[in-house]
Amino acid sequence: MIARLGLFDSGIGGFTVLNKVVERHGDVHCLYLGDTARVPYGEKQASEIRLIAKEIAHWFLCEDVSAILVACNTTNSLAFDVVQKVANIPIIGLINAAAELITESKVGVLATSATASSNAYKNQIEAFRPGTIVFEQACPAFVPLIEAGQMCSNSINRFAVEYLTPLLDAGVEVVVLGCSHYPLLQPFLQEIIPKHIRLVDPAIGLAQKLDRLLGTPKTTLQSPFSISNTRFCVTSNPIDFAAKAAHLLGVCPEVDLVSLRPKACFF
Repeated sequence: MIARLGLFDSGIGGFTVLNKVVERHGDVHCLYLGDTARVPYGEKQASEIRLIAKEIAHWFLCEDVSAILVACNTTNSLAFDVVQKVANIPIIGLINAAAELITESKVGVLATSATASSNAYKNQIEAFRPGTIVFEQACPAFVPLIEAGQMCSNSINRFAVEYLTPLLDAGVEVVVLGCSHYPLLQPFLQEIIPKHIRLVDPAIGLAQKLDRLLGTPKTTLQSPFSISNTRFCVTSNPIDFAAKAAHLLGVCPEVDLVSLRPKACFF
């Protein structure tokens, strides 16, 4: 049986995860869900995030996926256990994958407000590497600006400086991009932070964890980036989502509008 991976995010942020999965494992069979009707997740209450996670996990099971990639850090931080409880299949997240990529002793994390307030990165990194000092910085303006296509705007510059300053003042040696949207800003952020500070994309660690399911890549993939085996679904505005995909992924996929309401296969 061919593995079919389900991955989800509130919007286009999960593209960065899909990108790293395809880079490492080729054009694997994926089902991408963008919960565009409820983007962004990062400013929602924990109780709402947990209800959304339960709904999405049930939907993926109805779609017969082999594993679920929680390509949203906010869901990772507040509802990873919900997805695990609902779905008796492999569940792979970003936060524990990121923790395994850290070797530095002072770590900064850029995250949504919900992720930052949960201390999920701090707890996971300190558990994996005792003695590590972790500073989490909420970045509430980033996701709305990214979803609006303003990744090169003056507003992004102003907020980036505002959010990075406390981490740089604290002397961090590495900055974790603790929201799957944020790697879309990576080239820009690298122009702001000193060159000796490393940027970490948790999706790299997640793609490595998939080796257990898909096998370890024998060689670095040389073929052109392809997502021909990925089906894209959204909960609202598929035309807008397809346009964003075309810009960020270089291809314009078909995008299906779906309902996440319970189906007969479970209820």
